[in-house]
Amino acid sequence: MQDFLLVESRDGFDRRGGGFCGELACSLAAAGHSVTVLLVQNGVLAARSSARDPGLAALVAARVAVLADAFSLAERGIAEYRLADGVRSVGLELVVDRMVEGAKVLWH
Repeated sequence: MQDFLLVESRDGFDRRGGGFCGELACSLAAAGHSVTVLLVQNGVLAARSSARDPGLAALVAARVAVLADAFSLAERGIAEYRLADGVRSVGLELVVDRMVEGAKVLWH
């Protein structure tokens, strides 16, 4: 089993990649890998409870850990209490920590 960290920086409502990060995360989780998706920059817009992003719901249903960068949230005026169920706020230093731990990191 491999540990993956997928970093999504794109707005879930304006992506032309067809939800690449979400699809990959669900596939990796289904294959038995440990998968975390970190939403950064405009990617955090999908983390709002009011957004009702189907891609986010699919990640949570697939038991993918979904995190949102605290700085990106603050920069966009999104309070932690407004995050969707299954999403939690973290610092961006998580990326470096996970790399040191040996996780495979993909930034999209």
